Amino acid sequence: MNRSTLIFPALIAVAVAVLASMFIVDERENVLVLQFGQVQQVRTEPGLYFRIPLIQEVVRYDARILGLQSEPVEITPSDDRRLVVDAFVRWRIINVTQFRQAVGIEGVRAAQVRIERITNAAIRAVLGSVPSGAVLSEDRTPLMNQIRDVARREAASLGVDVIDVRLTRTD
Repeated sequence: MNRSTLIFPALIAVAVAVLASMFIVDERENVLVLQFGQVQQVRTEPGLYFRIPLIQEVVRYDARILGLQSEPVEITPSDDRRLVVDAFVRWRIINVTQFRQAVGIEGVRAAQVRIERITNAAIRAVLGSVPSGAVLSEDRTPLMNQIRDVARREAASLGVDVIDVRLTRTD
């Protein structure tokens, strides 16, 4: 047999192995390299990196600010009027390892469910302690900041930062 017929397939196999071990981190994402489900590396800087093919897995998370429109929540302010409120939450992942441990393989979808629960509880707590006039007024910024602060404290255990909470509708 000719030597070149053996070298060519070997070169292709080596090239495939090298390409399978490379991954690129974009500036808009954070990456975890998992080995058998355990975090081995955290990559937050853009660039070209390497992993062990078939043993290590690359999991990508968005590093940008994400948005979440909450479902309408019925609240009862301190003067016992019923109001329906919905909010828009801006958040981002600040600790990808903690985020992965908190939400598991479901990722952003599971985080959104938990952030919505946290935000709805914060809305009920804050708006339930003030009269309906304060909730319906034009200047609700202090109330939204209180809701944000409560949600931020609760969501910190998820490895996320709640940047802003805006009440979008109050009926």
